[in-house]
Amino acid sequence: MELFLVSYKQSMFTKKTLKNGVRMVLVPYQDTKAATLLVLFRVGSRYETDPLNGASHFLEHLYFKGTHKRPTTLDISRELDAVGAEYNAFTGKDHTGYYIKITSEHLPLAADILEDMLLHSKFEAKELDRERTVVTEEIHMYEDNPIMFVDELLEGEVFRGSTLGWRISGSREHIAKMDRDAMLRYRKDYYVPRETVVAVAGRYTDATVKQIEKYFSKPFPWQSNERKQFKKFSLASAGYTAPRIKVHFKDTNQVQCAIGFPSYAMNHPQHDALSILSVILGGTMSSRLFVEVREKKGLAYMVRSSAQPFEDTGIFTIQAGLDKSRINEAITTILAEVKKIVDKGVTAQELKDAKENVRGRFVLNLEESNELANFVGKQELFLKKIYTPEERLKRFSAVTREQVHATARDIFKTPRMSMALIGPYKDAEPFQKLLHL
Repeated sequence: MELFLVSYKQSMFTKKTLKNGVRMVLVPYQDTKAATLLVLFRVGSRYETDPLNGASHFLEHLYFKGTHKRPTTLDISRELDAVGAEYNAFTGKDHTGYYIKITSEHLPLAADILEDMLLHSKFEAKELDRERTVVTEEIHMYEDNPIMFVDELLEGEVFRGSTLGWRISGSREHIAKMDRDAMLRYRKDYYVPRETVVAVAGRYTDATVKQIEKYFSKPFPWQSNERKQFKKFSLASAGYTAPRIKVHFKDTNQVQCAIGFPSYAMNHPQHDALSILSVILGGTMSSRLFVEVREKKGLAYMVRSSAQPFEDTGIFTIQAGLDKSRINEAITTILAEVKKIVDKGVTAQELKDAKENVRGRFVLNLEESNELANFVGKQELFLKKIYTPEERLKRFSAVTREQVHATARDIFKTPRMSMALIGPYKDAEPFQKLLHL
């Protein structure tokens, strides 16, 4: 790991603001023959209005449907496939990203194609109507996959009443009615230069950087004078008084269960302690939940925990695939492990092991140019400050047992608990008595 960090120190990232307001972050990493170009926009499903729920994700699809220079999807994909590039896009609650990972000599091609797609896509009505079916099938795919769908159901309960709880995909009804002109107005409002970050990571030359700058410093073909904001989530107004339960009937042999709590924002001082807590509770095959729920009692094949931050809040999730004949025992066992941490905290050995786990995963992830681009790009998009890998690791290293214990007591509170279940159930009432710490 030290060798990696030394290599990184010798080639720190640089930032600049292009003449149109786009922010650009460069991360040279010479121990690779690849480079990733990632373009991030600060918009996602939480920015949407009800008629446009799903618009962020729908737009992401449409950016691949053809430009004036490359009229069809095939024209775009053929050029990238010919050089073995990896390319895709993703939509989140609060950001949307488009990336191409490519061998370094072809990085100018990646810039040409991404700029063409993002600024010159045609958004033809016939393509939009054709893509409705594709997006609808994607919604079906998620709904038919309980492991994926249970997360959406849980977020809907944890963030009930907030756009943060809305499904990123929208519903079938939303997609069927989505209006092209309304989507283009939405793009005009949110796909704006000052909320755009271009991240380049991996092996590249100064000449290539100048080419990328030339592409992305151009004025956007549309202009917006007002930056619209989402309504921030507030614990005080969230209305938590008792555990919330969402039951989705599906005749399955295995029950998918997700238990969640509102947690910390990206820049919260206790976010690093929360990450450590997640590793100890359910982040590894030696974690407390894995050992107790799976290894000792055989109640689940999969059980895990995770902490996802947003700008103003976050969500801590425990998810498990459970034996339906022992569902009550499994939920009780999971919550008993949560209560143990609330009551007694964690051991010195657990803390040490969790820090090493975070350290190892972090370093391994950043060996990939796409992960490096995402690491710096998201920080620039949301935090306006980029922490180096060394700085991030120092923050994790500084977490104490007392901080982890205080975080558990702060996050894990019965009235703020939510649970989503997918299985052969139509009534949530029988589970209500189980949800307490």
